[in-house]
Amino acid sequence: MEEDDVTIREQNFHSQVREYIICFLLFAVLYIVSNCIITRYKRKSDDQEDEDAIVNRISMYLCTFTLAVSGGAVLLLPFSIISNEILLSLPKNYYIQWLNESLIHGLWNLVSLFSNLCLFVLMPFAYFFLESEGFAGSKKGIKARVLETFVMLFLLGLLILGIVWVASALIDNDDASMESLYDLWEFYLPYLYSCISLMGGLLLLMCTPVGLSRMFTVMGQLLVKPTILEDLDEQIYCIQLQEEALQRRLNGSTSNSYIHGSSQHLYKELDNIRNQRNKLERRKKASAWEKNLLYPIVMLILLTGTAISVLLVALNIVYLLVDETALPKGSSSRAARDIGSSLSTFGVSQAVVEIILIFYLMVSSVVGFYSLRIFQDLTPIKDDTTMTAIIGCCVSILVLSSALPVMSRTLGITRFDLLGDFGRFNWLGNFYIVLSYNLLFAVVTTLCLVRKFTSAVREELLKALGLDKLNLSNSTTDSESGKHAANGHQKTL
Repeated sequence: MEEDDVTIREQNFHSQVREYIICFLLFAVLYIVSNCIITRYKRKSDDQEDEDAIVNRISMYLCTFTLAVSGGAVLLLPFSIISNEILLSLPKNYYIQWLNESLIHGLWNLVSLFSNLCLFVLMPFAYFFLESEGFAGSKKGIKARVLETFVMLFLLGLLILGIVWVASALIDNDDASMESLYDLWEFYLPYLYSCISLMGGLLLLMCTPVGLSRMFTVMGQLLVKPTILEDLDEQIYCIQLQEEALQRRLNGSTSNSYIHGSSQHLYKELDNIRNQRNKLERRKKASAWEKNLLYPIVMLILLTGTAISVLLVALNIVYLLVDETALPKGSSSRAARDIGSSLSTFGVSQAVVEIILIFYLMVSSVVGFYSLRIFQDLTPIKDDTTMTAIIGCCVSILVLSSALPVMSRTLGITRFDLLGDFGRFNWLGNFYIVLSYNLLFAVVTTLCLVRKFTSAVREELLKALGLDKLNLSNSTTDSESGKHAANGHQKTL
């Protein structure tokens, strides 16, 4: 018996060591990729050997860690779905014994823990540490800035705990709830993270429909559109004439002091014209398959992905109305049964489609986030993004990625139940919140797509009725049409 106990303990020890090694390797890969991304966008002028450079470097390490955790949160559901299908296909294969239920649960718990750590500790510390200068009268240096940062974190923690305490007391005013208010670890943090998850879900609900419609414009700018009833040689000739005229005006402004004040505007206009000429030349040099085959295929793929997403949400609404067990709040026993049991009606093909849709929704949410006017100032610029903007981007992406598994399960994109702390949010068991979330997503996404594909028809009708001067079309359509014009594309009905 003792030898059997020793053998069991050794097996448990080796399995845990193996899981830690796998988690470390996965996180190391994510950290390296995140570091490359942040280095690409970070402002190069910040690389100076002084006190501010040390502070920027520490903040960059914290931002890299946060971005790596965000990548882990995005990969949670795809990795779990793939692992489940592999375990079903090869249940007794010796080489995949490391891919077990314990590893999957451990990854979910680690991502949940690190998400809380980054959101409530590391990112506030990075921001306050970057903005700190030390208390008045104290000796300047790193220690003074660290002291001020910890004081600010302590005050921020007291403020947040006070707000949560008051909100909880107002919502649940009974003896059991009042006693739970004094339990920091078991009540405060899960309740606070549940609120943050709800905010992230609402942010995804606001960004994803906008991103789904915006993806067509983004891909239209990246790809070469088919040349239909357009003479590219004539457009390039006209652009060259405009460029030469601006060049002559700039040459004349150097000798005329009155025109010299507007030279900056002329330089910007010249850069825009040169960009238009380069894009037109790219369209002219593009091959036939790139213009006539690649663009329609990509647009068809985007339209198909969006249509499948809306269809799955509509089916999920029907499931919610028929069966109450379709709610995303799952128990631990049901989540444990999910691993090793088939959740896809069509097997591996459906699992692949779910994974593609999850990544597509994440990319669309990021595109929609930076397309909103409120968050346009956070858009990163290559080699010219400040550390403050990088911190804001990392926090935003962390909130979006942490809410992605919850949104995917809430919308019925996948039937894989949420594991760990992700499935313990209180609002996931509320039928009206989940139903309203699905209805809003389906309606807003449909309206965004209808508005997107009818914008040209709407503008032509306004011109025909003579109402185009009243500016009845919104600014988003105008900006998109301006970008199309900058690409040299003629807008046709």
